[in-house]
Amino acid sequence: MSLPIDTAAPPGPSRPPAAPAAHRRRPAGRILNRLDLRYTPYLFVLPFFVIFAIFGVYPIVYTFWIALTDRSPLNPTISFVGLDNFVELLTNDPQFWNAVTNTFGMFVLSTVPQLLLALLLANALNRRIRGQMFFRLAIAMPIITSTAVVALIFSMIYAREFGLVNWLLDLVGVDPVDWRAGRFASWFAISTMVDWRWIGYNALIYLAAMQSINKDVYEAAALDGASRRRQFWSITVPQLRPTIIFTLIISTIGGLQLFTEPLMFTSGSGAMSGGTEGQFQTITMYLLDVMNQRFRWGYAGAVALMLFLLIAVFSFINYLLARRISTDK
Repeated sequence: MSLPIDTAAPPGPSRPPAAPAAHRRRPAGRILNRLDLRYTPYLFVLPFFVIFAIFGVYPIVYTFWIALTDRSPLNPTISFVGLDNFVELLTNDPQFWNAVTNTFGMFVLSTVPQLLLALLLANALNRRIRGQMFFRLAIAMPIITSTAVVALIFSMIYAREFGLVNWLLDLVGVDPVDWRAGRFASWFAISTMVDWRWIGYNALIYLAAMQSINKDVYEAAALDGASRRRQFWSITVPQLRPTIIFTLIISTIGGLQLFTEPLMFTSGSGAMSGGTEGQFQTITMYLLDVMNQRFRWGYAGAVALMLFLLIAVFSFINYLLARRISTDK
């Protein structure tokens, strides 16, 4: 009996099973994932840089360009004058230096008491007192008040004939003061406007920073016999060093750009001149006076750049001084 002979071809090498579709797409998925991790954060922050370039970088670059020309709406042609505007501004413009003196005078008179009173007020509100929430909300009211309204009210308070301040001075036998005629009198009046509006703002910033200080430090100091005054100067103030530096720089920027308060302190067509003799004209008021009254846009660009340089320099100086004082303490 013959056995059946298998005539089928021998089996070839076995093929690996076909990879699933998801397996085949894995390299492309990894590439997309890497691109997502690498470039998505830049897409999220891109709108900020676009807006900053349009409303920040472009005006600065344009100011640099216009400051080197004699641009004016009265002159259709534009000529390149180089640094002539800056030379005239620094060497042959007493009105500009008068505005610089007024600005720094009001800045010192307003900023120093403003920050000191804000620090003391925040320290008082940081304690447990009755009506704590009411007082914390009350100091925020000047912040939401219109600057123009504040200036108008204080203009009536410091009026020469029927002002509240002169009425109080008359009660104690002091002659009335013309708060708009004298340089130091106008500086003082305008500085009180600034202080009334911004003391509460800075106090809230200091109060928020005080809330983050560990209470155990105060308890340990009290057990060692330290008074509240000693705790304030030895614990609170050193702990608030970054916050104090921040408020000092912000106050410097705002103080050197002072505009609305002195502008609303007087009235009439010559309000931009800051009084009959420019006794309270600030740099920003002088800038707009040059641009809108004299129509010297190129020269106004030079004034704007000088103001920018002054703010940058004095902000850096204030930062160094505040850091040095806090370190010494």
